[in-house]
Amino acid sequence: MSAVMDKIPIEKWPEIVGQFREPTHGGKYLHWNDVWNRGAPPGLTHEEWWLGLKWNRMAQYKTIPLMDTQSEGFKFGAPEEAQRFLHDITQRANGTMGAPDQVTNEETRSRYVVRNLMEEGIASSLIEGASTTREKAKEMLRSGRKPKSEGEQMVYNNYMAMQHIIDLGPAPLTPDVVYELHEILTRDTLNDPTAAGRLRREDEPVEVVDPKDNEILHTPPPAGELPQRMDAMCRFANDETPEGFVHPVVRSILLHFWLAYDHPFKDGNGRCARALFYWSMLQHNYWLCQFISISQIILKAPTQYARSFLYTETDDNDLTYFLLHQLRVVTQAIDQLYQYLEEKLKQRRQIEARLRVGSIFNERQLDLIGHALRHPNARYDIRQHQTNFGVVYETARTDLLGLADKGLLLKGKAGKSFHFSPVSDIEGALAALKPPK
Repeated sequence: MSAVMDKIPIEKWPEIVGQFREPTHGGKYLHWNDVWNRGAPPGLTHEEWWLGLKWNRMAQYKTIPLMDTQSEGFKFGAPEEAQRFLHDITQRANGTMGAPDQVTNEETRSRYVVRNLMEEGIASSLIEGASTTREKAKEMLRSGRKPKSEGEQMVYNNYMAMQHIIDLGPAPLTPDVVYELHEILTRDTLNDPTAAGRLRREDEPVEVVDPKDNEILHTPPPAGELPQRMDAMCRFANDETPEGFVHPVVRSILLHFWLAYDHPFKDGNGRCARALFYWSMLQHNYWLCQFISISQIILKAPTQYARSFLYTETDDNDLTYFLLHQLRVVTQAIDQLYQYLEEKLKQRRQIEARLRVGSIFNERQLDLIGHALRHPNARYDIRQHQTNFGVVYETARTDLLGLADKGLLLKGKAGKSFHFSPVSDIEGALAALKPPK
């Protein structure tokens, strides 16, 4: 991008730069490709317009200790759009004031953690090409059965890795923690099983290639640099570098980029990078992140995700492109969670109004009844119920047997295990129940 500005005589720079006050245009942080494809402001060439934008950006840049393969540093800015996103995310994900009751209530929050572990595990795997369907993957995780394919194994590994991150609790990031996380993510999915949980070797070159035309999009640093780079990344993750304040959400997003750029592993780098984002957000007490899935949002628009990496590398290592993209992703993921919880609350209220006897059922039973009303051919078992709601086996057994005793579920047996299904007229059975005195 510097080559574009080299076309402008330096004596004209003060006149051009004096016409600009912001690093954005219409609130948008434009890349050179975007600038070139738009009409330039009156009296300016595209190159002069770009100079004005870049000059304002350079005044805001803050560097981080990540270097590219040419020993050039990465930096980021904080345009107004980023500030708005950061304020919104901090308000909604870092405190409990105004947070949905479903995720602050100790009796109900576990089910939403489990739900998100499933959703993030599935979506993160699908981004990387896992060959399975969302329905089959959820059925596997809910039932507790073993994965039957490599795609299902990827989903299971992601699910276990997310659980591992939550279980880690407050602790500094070390290379060994990253290696362990990578081993969990790639277990039984690599052509070379020994590549799980270790850095790639010199004889294992890696390139990021566009699957559409096999164009090389990114060539990571050589393997010999990886130990030193991993140490530097961990210091950054632990707030040891750089000097001065970096917003925790910004740090978490840049950690995501850092591992993806270095590509330290033979495979599984994208999944590991997104997992480290979650690790960092939870370390900085953004507790709501255990309930949101960024990969679900990324999966809806993977091209925008890839472009945010590409724009960063093709504009003098300006991380602002990736930062803004991920801030939008996190904001959308929080919006999606709030919308989902609002729908669940509305559904719950409808069920309770319909039943007129809500107090005789607990939260889990009401949720299952709502599902059964929409899916009359559904089948439930104790292990599945236990996994869905994060409760012990005996609690899950009591829930299902209680619904069967009230005539809402039919109990059957397959081998040594019980299974349950809605009665043929569950609505009639509900209407026949007498409200408590």
